Amino acid sequence: MHTDQVLIFDADDTLWENNVLFERVIDNFLDWAADPGRREAARALLDRIEAANAAALGYGATVFRQSLVDCLRQLRAGRAPITEELARIDELLVPLTDRGAVELIPGVADTLAALAERHHLLLLTKGDQVEQRTKVAASTIDHHFRGIHIVAEKTVHTYRRLAAELGLDPGRTWMIGNSPKSDIAPARRAGLRTVFIPHEHTWVLEHEEIGPDEVTLQLKAFPELLGHF
Repeated sequence: MHTDQVLIFDADDTLWENNVLFERVIDNFLDWAADPGRREAARALLDRIEAANAAALGYGATVFRQSLVDCLRQLRAGRAPITEELARIDELLVPLTDRGAVELIPGVADTLAALAERHHLLLLTKGDQVEQRTKVAASTIDHHFRGIHIVAEKTVHTYRRLAAELGLDPGRTWMIGNSPKSDIAPARRAGLRTVFIPHEHTWVLEHEEIGPDEVTLQLKAFPELLGHF
């Protein structure tokens, strides 16, 4: 087992649950806003709106709220949501906007504690700065990381810049995450090694086809990292 490597961890849906909370809000939103028999079409509409808003505005609960408002407007044939409807959307969003705690994925706390004793751990997450820092602070595991990096997007340039700024050796640096689009493909193209830990609730916008040569290691659960690091 090699020691003193650099392990870079994704946060949302790698260390703690995130997208499942959004999915619950979406289910409740569609129960309320979609016409009977049009739920599938309404979900497809919301997915398109989310993709456009994420590209233009970024990520997080504030952008997601805008997507719900935009979707409701289209579902109501272009009518702007009234005050009561906006209040209903805000009520649905409470699980996302009141993040006093996060739900760690099973095994994360103990696994990170063990890994931190023999490796350099970093956190790399994308999204709104305030929102992500709130989740990091609420996680109670932030002390394991020697650096916490919050970026607007994870691209090949993001990984190359991080490696250059920190003087990382790509051959001994691993990006660990659940997203093929953000954690695996761009990290591999930047020359880093990767660990893919799929999550059943990974956001649809994070899906991307990746070849077997783009994944250095694939695991079923987070604690399995201890068998390799």
